[in-house]
Amino acid sequence: MREFRQNGRSPFLLTCDHYGRLIPHALGDLGVPESERVRHIGWDIGIAGVAEALSAHLDAHLIAQRYSRLVIDCNRPPHVASSIPRISEATTIPGNEGISREDAAVRRAEIFDPYHRRIDEIIDQRHSAGQPTVLVSLHSFTPVYAGIARPWHIGTLYQRDTHLPPLLLQCLRAEGDLVVGDNEPYAVSDETDYTIPVHGEARGLINTGIEIRQDLISDAAGEKAWADRLARIFGEIEPMLRAEQLLNV
Repeated sequence: MREFRQNGRSPFLLTCDHYGRLIPHALGDLGVPESERVRHIGWDIGIAGVAEALSAHLDAHLIAQRYSRLVIDCNRPPHVASSIPRISEATTIPGNEGISREDAAVRRAEIFDPYHRRIDEIIDQRHSAGQPTVLVSLHSFTPVYAGIARPWHIGTLYQRDTHLPPLLLQCLRAEGDLVVGDNEPYAVSDETDYTIPVHGEARGLINTGIEIRQDLISDAAGEKAWADRLARIFGEIEPMLRAEQLLNV
């Protein structure tokens, strides 16, 4: 994994489950051609640049997973079929077909568990230090899925948190030039997600997921523009949370 701004003083703790697309050397290329591995099935295109720049703007700790979701998806409960996908969209992943329980356990022990253990450790450290934690999980999504165009520029994802998502929706919609998804194009659930339910909701943290459409962050200029925008918006939200005394540890 990678970490940025480990001593950041922001209340926002950023996670990026699909930041990278590395595959362990022992697994080769999983039988998947490069042209497929660089697509969305391998990682969240554009979100790495946004996450790094947002971390710098906010002075916020960022914890990012460097390994491809094709090896093991760090935002899926390990027991579900999509944790180690045999097929992703229409692409077969030969290296995942017929994987043994033992080999799946190795991937979890070497990639999934250290990432989530580190997130837990950081939340514990922040709590012990009296530093509030607002969990923000960063992702990106494809402009078209299954032949259907997605109109949203950005979406907020949530399940049980009633504090941060409404504020974020309000601020995003106030921008005036955005189509904003309310639990679109995805919604958080215990069956399809891991980071927010386990680290956010189960621990009682204020939290939200963010999904940005990939064609908007497909180059450095787009990544910078969205990081700048989100930094400004979170800068507006932080005093709102403080005013409601939601950042007390």
